[in-house]
Amino acid sequence: MWCQTSRPYNAAITKNTVAFLVEPIQGEAGVVVPPEGYLARAFEQSRKHRFLFVADEIQTGFGRTGRRFCCDHDGIKPDLMCLGKALGGGVYPVSAVVGTREVLGLFVPGEHGSTFGGNPLGCAVAREALKVLIEERLTERSAEMGEYLMQQLRAIASPHVHEVRGKGLLIGVVLKPTAGGARRFCEALMQRGLLCKETHENVIRFAPPLTITKQQLDWALERVAEVLRMP
Repeated sequence: MWCQTSRPYNAAITKNTVAFLVEPIQGEAGVVVPPEGYLARAFEQSRKHRFLFVADEIQTGFGRTGRRFCCDHDGIKPDLMCLGKALGGGVYPVSAVVGTREVLGLFVPGEHGSTFGGNPLGCAVAREALKVLIEERLTERSAEMGEYLMQQLRAIASPHVHEVRGKGLLIGVVLKPTAGGARRFCEALMQRGLLCKETHENVIRFAPPLTITKQQLDWALERVAEVLRMP
């Protein structure tokens, strides 16, 4: 867990180190954002010691954090990226691994295969999803609406909230230990027509669609404020 160790980078690197695999923002761990500059320094180490930098952008990719990919915030171009979820536009399951020619070019026909890999329908859906992302400027919308949502959440006066963190439209409201866990808040929001997911027991995760409008966010924020002020 990159955010839970104070060891120097070199202490974790040996002659057998092949790759550094990281979520640019840890999703299931509670929308945990790394310290400023962490990813850039880790990338520098991968260049220095010649191991691969692999980014798991399955949750954070395709505009979710206000950039095309979350690594773009740090100006990093990973050797490999794991992609999925939004790649299918919400209508078809599809995933992919993309990378540099230097790395992927090592594979030759017959060395690697997958029973369901390269599905023609999945690939067609993915191409259209990427076109929509670009043509409708959904990444830019994510950055704009995410900033607004973050500001409004931080402005809610609640005795239960420890902090609000995230990027773009991937935001976690971290609750204090005395709040009694995130599930009861998520259930209360569900009763008010708003679906959120608790993660890591004490975090309410907000990941609305990138097409969301300010009017829709305001509707949701009224209900979030009401629930966060519960006893």
